[in-house]
Amino acid sequence: MDNRLVAFERLLNIMDDLREKCPWDKKQTMETLRPLTIEETYELADAILDNNLEEVKKELGDLLLHMVFYAKIGSEKGAFDIADVLNGICEKLIHRHPHIYGDIQAETAEQVKQNWESIKLKEGKKSVLEGVPKSLPAVVKASRVQEKVAGVGFDWENKNQVWDKVQEELLELQEEVAAGNKDKIEAEFGDVMFALINYARFIGVEAENALARTNSKFISRFQFMEEAIQKEGKKMQEMKLAELDVYWDKSKEVFK
Repeated sequence: MDNRLVAFERLLNIMDDLREKCPWDKKQTMETLRPLTIEETYELADAILDNNLEEVKKELGDLLLHMVFYAKIGSEKGAFDIADVLNGICEKLIHRHPHIYGDIQAETAEQVKQNWESIKLKEGKKSVLEGVPKSLPAVVKASRVQEKVAGVGFDWENKNQVWDKVQEELLELQEEVAAGNKDKIEAEFGDVMFALINYARFIGVEAENALARTNSKFISRFQFMEEAIQKEGKKMQEMKLAELDVYWDKSKEVFK
């Protein structure tokens, strides 16, 4: 038998055992698992950004356990089981890849995405934006919204137009900052971010990943600075900004 099938059956059997015999696993519901699944997803995201393939493997295992757990609970409720889940995604993939399993032509990734959006609308969706989860982090959500509408042709023609839009939104933000209207400042700041995320798409940058890496770099630099200052017996809060900048510049040499 295929090793993949043997391993998957082993996981299913262990899940059955845990659900029957482990006090903690017996108590779990879809609602109690939800926050844990979100946490595991972020741990996987961190491992991917760190390019730590060993951790990616481990986190994928944790997430796969959660998927099997949800399916087990679904089967107990008589709603669905793991076979329904797997067959459902198989049918969906076949239906949405007519260029592989049908007679539709799609030579590029962009053509495939456009086909997807057309198929989804034919499936009964009233809007191409229906599939964007409400609870997505804002940066990811903006990226997905932009990708979705671009898939049906609502998009800029080139990156220069998008950059012009970024500059336009920056000017509008500066005007509102000068006017001091907090509500309008927030609105214009949101417009600037939305335009920048759009620009990232046009220059081949994943905005969420870029910001996550910048966050990580800043944290590493700042913690390096804290440690260096502490080793010299100084207190950061008692130092002048010019002094702190010296340590910050050193941290930038270490974490580039």
